Amino acid sequence: MKPFDYVNSVTDNKKNMMVGTENDELAEKGYNAFLTNKSLSYHMDSILYSNEMNHYPFLDNKLQYEYYLYGLAKKKRFSKWAKKDDDEDIEIVSQWYGCNYSKATEILKIINKDTVDLIKQKLQKGGVIK
Repeated sequence: MKPFDYVNSVTDNKKNMMVGTENDELAEKGYNAFLTNKSLSYHMDSILYSNEMNHYPFLDNKLQYEYYLYGLAKKKRFSKWAKKDDDEDIEIVSQWYGCNYSKATEILKIINKDTVDLIKQKLQKGGVIK
């Protein structure tokens, strides 16, 4: 089973996937609490449930799963996951100074825009400039 099958079962179809299967232990091991908590934290009506489960990471998978199964109202929930934006200036500074992402963000705070433009010109590899 896929990790998001568990999320769909606690939110949409309300069918217990850990009881009455061919192998209940395997179904319990396949549950990923982190992914379930993260995916449910994107919704206003389930964020408090997700936060509560974050306080009890030591609970068994079955207990966490059934908390969501019986606690959440039946509703179709879908949202895109937030992703980190890639900044072209950070990549250029990182390449120029040979450092990682976090160091490049610190350097970018110190240098001005003219310096970044100069670095872009120096790192230009050719081709047509628009």
